[in-house]
Amino acid sequence: MVAPGASRVSRIPFPAAAAADEGAVPFSLDAARRAWAELPRPRVFTNGVFDLLHRGHCELLGEARALGGSLVVAVNSDASARRLGKGAGRPFNTAFDRASVLAALRDVDLVVIFDEDTPCELLASLRPEVYVKGGDHDVARLPEAALVASWGGRALALCYRAGLSTTAIADRVAVAHVAAALEREIA
Repeated sequence: MVAPGASRVSRIPFPAAAAADEGAVPFSLDAARRAWAELPRPRVFTNGVFDLLHRGHCELLGEARALGGSLVVAVNSDASARRLGKGAGRPFNTAFDRASVLAALRDVDLVVIFDEDTPCELLASLRPEVYVKGGDHDVARLPEAALVASWGGRALALCYRAGLSTTAIADRVAVAHVAAALEREIA
């Protein structure tokens, strides 16, 4: 299911059954460009793993969307997310599931899954007017920022909400799980 006005384009093909069941659009650069070309300007682009969607993500996406006429979210593929070294067992959710959740949000106009370590190839193809990351990133040091600046775009760091991260949530769940197990042993 896709929110009204949102599309899903994948850089990696989804299994045929999942694509048929979920309405995913198999990737082609032409399909991404066609969807991109229809979006209102300025087009804002952000990227990340978005493993367990939380308030920090939602606030970032809302602030990003307010900067332009449309918002595109690029999601790391499962392999790309694993290469980021987020931790054992990560990502918790598949790229297809993460992209589907993001596509259902009203602030998101297009979701793209990418397999590279950075979205530079995708950015170079789409050339957004605005590139944003969360404030936990030093945007000036990101190769994406220099790339976007090369065609006159802006790169910005938006707010960061301390303690609102997938890792922090996973740590709290693990502690709660251990506590529950200990309570069961004692009882």
